[in-house]
Amino acid sequence: MSHCGLGGRWTRRQRRAKNGTIARVAEGRCRMRALIVGAGIAGLVAARQLGLAGWSVDVLERAPEPRPEGYMMDFFGPGVRAAERIGIYPYLAQAAYRIEAAAYVDHEGRETARLDYARFSQLAGGNVLSLLRPDMENAALRALGDAPAGSVRLHYGHRASRVAQQPRSVALAAKDRHGETRWFDADLLIGADGLHSAVRGAVFGPDSGCLRDLGLRAAAYIVDEPGINAGARNRFVLTDSVGRTAGYYGLHDGRVACLLVYRALPGDPQNARDRLRRHFTGLGAAVDRLLELCPEEPYDDVVAQVVMPRLSRGNTVLLGDAGGAVSLLAGQGGSLAVAGAAELAASLEHLEDPEWIPAALAGFSARWQVTVRTAQATGRRAAASFLPATRAGLLLRRWVVRGSNVPPIDRLIARRIVATLAK
Repeated sequence: MSHCGLGGRWTRRQRRAKNGTIARVAEGRCRMRALIVGAGIAGLVAARQLGLAGWSVDVLERAPEPRPEGYMMDFFGPGVRAAERIGIYPYLAQAAYRIEAAAYVDHEGRETARLDYARFSQLAGGNVLSLLRPDMENAALRALGDAPAGSVRLHYGHRASRVAQQPRSVALAAKDRHGETRWFDADLLIGADGLHSAVRGAVFGPDSGCLRDLGLRAAAYIVDEPGINAGARNRFVLTDSVGRTAGYYGLHDGRVACLLVYRALPGDPQNARDRLRRHFTGLGAAVDRLLELCPEEPYDDVVAQVVMPRLSRGNTVLLGDAGGAVSLLAGQGGSLAVAGAAELAASLEHLEDPEWIPAALAGFSARWQVTVRTAQATGRRAAASFLPATRAGLLLRRWVVRGSNVPPIDRLIARRIVATLAK
């Protein structure tokens, strides 16, 4: 018997959870219980698939409601194939944006290089979706309606605080938005709670051994600015700058989604908004205006990967960024979240006894780690090239982007960009 997390020996609770599982098996009821921590893309897709497979699923999310913040992502490769296979592709396609180009601009707003998205999509197999992260999560929420009524229950404002594993089940304590502790017992625990996963910390130990900092920070926020929205004209606009890159895109409702990537410096302000203004002021009138509108506490975090020797322990498994973050600069997080959730659910859907769960999770971990490690290698290369540290590096990136529109160079560049995602 193993105890993970904060405080106490929970032998009475563990005994009750174990006896409950044995009783359900003895009665011939095969409906098993899953507890998912994290209502992001991976967690929601896994919940849907397990609900469809006959599981009873509870999803805990520490945020009080679906989060409106996020950045634009390209979705293709294994994620698209998985979405088509499990039937959620229409939900995602409905939320997608039509992108014409990614355009690099100088401090006066003049284009220095452009990546044509139609051409890129064609070379990538013709099936690339551009999605705002919160829109992708909302699409996954809508897709939950496909599962049988009552099979999936969402609990917002619940923060996981303790985890205890026993041979046949898992017990978890979560504090709700009022500070009250609520207990959940399940046959399976899925940690899909992101880069700084509480489940990973409780079950697998502190983050010091698995977080690989790539030396960058990324911030994202959305503001209301119709003028800049209109000027973007269906383009990702990125500053052609050394050591920092500010990007923005106009949304359907007149707002602007911003993504800012930079290297932290000694003496940076503690306040995120002040820190962003220090790094990005002077990159052009549009960027200065977006910094003016920046909220006091935007999303701002390290660009990092999660490198784990294994994704499962007993009846607990890590999914999405919690177990294999590739970094947002790799452009594969959403794709791997969907594909990984589909793969995990497929590994579990035919189980008839909770005793089989650990072996199924170990098999999933071994298979999925191959995909994750390959994607992480691509992510490290992407992080190195996304933010050129010198003028020479900037000119090289400019040449690569321009070359992507010139046959046959475009095929060589696109092959390198999509090689990993095409597997």
